[in-house]
Amino acid sequence: MGIQKKQKRPYIAQQKGTALTAIAAPTAPKAQDRLVATVSDGLARTNRLIKDRMQSDVPVIPALADHLIAAGGKRVRPVLTLAAAHLCADSPDIQNRAALLAAAVEFIHTATLLHDDVVDTSELRRGRTAAHLIWSPPSAILVGDFLFARAFELMVETGQMPALHCLSQAARVIAEGEVAQLSAVRNLDLGVDQYRKIIAAKTATLFSAATTVGAIAAEAPAAQQEALRQYGHHLGMAFQLADDALDYDGDSETLGKNVGDDLREGKLTLPLILTIARTPKKAAFWREIFADDHKLERHIPEIMDLAQSTGAVTDTWTAAKAEAETAVTALQSCEPLRSGAQSTAEDLAGLAYACAERRT
Repeated sequence: MGIQKKQKRPYIAQQKGTALTAIAAPTAPKAQDRLVATVSDGLARTNRLIKDRMQSDVPVIPALADHLIAAGGKRVRPVLTLAAAHLCADSPDIQNRAALLAAAVEFIHTATLLHDDVVDTSELRRGRTAAHLIWSPPSAILVGDFLFARAFELMVETGQMPALHCLSQAARVIAEGEVAQLSAVRNLDLGVDQYRKIIAAKTATLFSAATTVGAIAAEAPAAQQEALRQYGHHLGMAFQLADDALDYDGDSETLGKNVGDDLREGKLTLPLILTIARTPKKAAFWREIFADDHKLERHIPEIMDLAQSTGAVTDTWTAAKAEAETAVTALQSCEPLRSGAQSTAEDLAGLAYACAERRT
């Protein structure tokens, strides 16, 4: 029996033989904490690699990189790489390769954050002043480029061409997604399907790459690699949908970044796309405010209220949870599980739901 739905939404799985049967569990929000404990040795190795490989003889590089990396972050992506490897196999060689790839994944993620904050002129990141405001936009971009280069060095060290192919392809797709999003700014004709393609590229791609390279590090069968790729993709979609909901339904202090920034920048995310579609009598209003930054800024509270009253925010949260459920279903294809991997599978399932309900 595989992962199944019951009356309550499933969070984690309970062992029955080698299969997974979904059950409701209030501990799902702690799934990442349990995964961190499971891969603690690998994560410590990954953090040492990150600290070591961000060093340079050019002082601004480690200073700027450390400003963002030391701010914390959830380390979701490297944990996914390590957990995926642990799910498939467990040996010192595999965990060493997984740590190299986990560090590469985190460097790619950090590089994209540095670049994004310049493009978006963001003021906050992880509760700190954005790096480009302390140093300069060119410095932030170039340090991001340095981290990309370090990521590729780490990939090469594993000697696994499939991992190099996966992550290099991911870097390209992420860039395409960011350009597509930039091109769609203030495009009131942007539809849900186009929006989903953008977030799949710019966000879900790195999640799916993170889980895939973990499976590659473990030399898992193709079927398990594909199952973990799909799991990572749908988890990434859930993560981004939740992120977009939080821009209308979150708290700046909790988030570590300003609420309403996407709206302020003219980005059409799902809450706004649905709000516009559900207020056809306000078509002239939408055209007017998106043609004028000052008018847009003045009307942000009104738009926030409309996103709530039309149900757009609620439906975005619902879409995030649906993606989490699809991610959990994808884990079925990883069965039968190796001995000792059951709890890891349970917590990967729980993490998907936790991402869809996150408040930070």
